[in-house]
Amino acid sequence: MADGLERLWTPHRMTYISGEDRPAEGYEKPTGCPFCRAPKLPPEESLVVARGEHVFVVLNLYPYNPGHLLVCPYRHVADYTDLDVPETTELASYTQTAMRVIRKVSNAHGFNLGMNQGGVAGAGIAAHLHQHVVPRWGGDANFMPVIGRTKVLPQLLGDTRDLLARAWPS
Repeated sequence: MADGLERLWTPHRMTYISGEDRPAEGYEKPTGCPFCRAPKLPPEESLVVARGEHVFVVLNLYPYNPGHLLVCPYRHVADYTDLDVPETTELASYTQTAMRVIRKVSNAHGFNLGMNQGGVAGAGIAAHLHQHVVPRWGGDANFMPVIGRTKVLPQLLGDTRDLLARAWPS
């Protein structure tokens, strides 16, 4: 290495960056939507952590931090205002539970919570509403994302899913 830099290869990120895993029919229809497909798959494939009556919780396949969860309604709706009252209530409740569980298993110092409404607002999958629950720790943002455009994740997604699923209240 002529420049003296260490390399941390993250080839799995290229799938997301290039969009090569995007279905041909797009995300607009439930058949191409990963949030519509996930609840039908086995937990180890889907990364679903918990299931409610109206929403489910799934690990983000391309997380910002370990334990980055998405709270999704089962119903394929794009806009927060399209949720009915039971869906809205359960989405809020599951977001709170997600925070409690993440604190319990990984001692998160804080959280970023949010929904990107529409592609222009940064939603990668704008057709299916999802609430991000991103755990944060003091010092978790280092030079890697800023200089190297790489996020270092110390835990495999399957291990994170198992840890959170076991801690989720029944």
